[in-house]
Amino acid sequence: MLYWDYAATSPLYEEVIDTIAEVMKLHYGNPSSIHRLGVQAEKLLHSSKEVIAGSLGVLPTQIICTSGGTESNNLAIKGVAYSYRNRGKHLITTQIEHPSVKEVFLQLEREGFRVTYIPVNHKGCVELDALKAAICEDTILVSVMFVNNEVGTMQPIQEIGQWLANYPKVLFHVDAVQGIAKLPFHPKEWGVDLCSASAHKFRGPKGVGFLYRREGVQLAPQLVGGGQEYGLRSGTENVPLIVGMAKALRLSMEHLQAKMEQKYRVRHLLVEGISKIPELTLTGSDLAEEMAPHIVHFAFAGMKAEVVVHALEQRNIYISTKSACASDESDPSSVMLALGCSREQAVSGLRVSYSEEHQEKEAEQFLAALREVVKELAPLSKQASERRGKRR
Repeated sequence: MLYWDYAATSPLYEEVIDTIAEVMKLHYGNPSSIHRLGVQAEKLLHSSKEVIAGSLGVLPTQIICTSGGTESNNLAIKGVAYSYRNRGKHLITTQIEHPSVKEVFLQLEREGFRVTYIPVNHKGCVELDALKAAICEDTILVSVMFVNNEVGTMQPIQEIGQWLANYPKVLFHVDAVQGIAKLPFHPKEWGVDLCSASAHKFRGPKGVGFLYRREGVQLAPQLVGGGQEYGLRSGTENVPLIVGMAKALRLSMEHLQAKMEQKYRVRHLLVEGISKIPELTLTGSDLAEEMAPHIVHFAFAGMKAEVVVHALEQRNIYISTKSACASDESDPSSVMLALGCSREQAVSGLRVSYSEEHQEKEAEQFLAALREVVKELAPLSKQASERRGKRR
């Protein structure tokens, strides 16, 4: 089996599985309880936050544990909007955000907030001039993802953060779900006020994530009750999963540069091989340094993406279409449309994502299978294009 869908979810490290099982068995106390079992659980919770914070170069008190990226994004964006609405009701984001960000802004628009959606260029990169032009006295939040989950373009987070330093009343949120533990990320140095992460993207468990919050940033809690997580996220903390998340992050951050280099080697092979298949079109930038090392995206115009996915699945190879949160939808990719792709391309986008454990040999195996599938499906694609041409 060749699993090439790490951007959707990643298999857990064996050590993480063992750690979670051990904590579940031995440290089942409620970290809010004052007896010995509760104190033990609380210590594990605190030590986990120390590991997470250390990986980002921030303080443990700046880490809020959540159920994952979606909750972290909701808490960050709504938390700022509701806390600072008296200062202004203008919000800025991009046209290519993950649904867990985009849908939050759409909801806030229905509640009376004004949202500006910044365009991207054909590479999928934010237009900085458009961002700068959008800032006004009413602006309270800018939210830009670190790595696009679909096509893999990296956004100039450091440059945006440094520029936003000129606007101290504007907070900066980054959805870093696809970038943390894959690339260097320094929220404090880069001027990021809030950033979201999800453990299952870096070989940790599903159902747990965190939100980094710079000191002094106010957030309106979205879950109230017991007052856990500094009163910002009530509910008994899932200690086993939080410990597992911390361990997965630590393991993923070890030898990060070497892991990046290996993924870029695999990426180079994939890009080179896909570019030689006439029916396929690569998405994103031609410059490797503008793209994340672990995602390659391309289109097979005239062929629905799910057909290709299932054809590869029959060969025991697993890739995906767009965001896993929207992969069962037949609508064209809004991300690809924002890049200027045609509707025909936007329904045929395919994403390959992987880890440093993927080797060049496996990349060659994948490309061989992909060539077979394209050769098999190309006549069908041509017929479909001809039928659409006649209808026009």
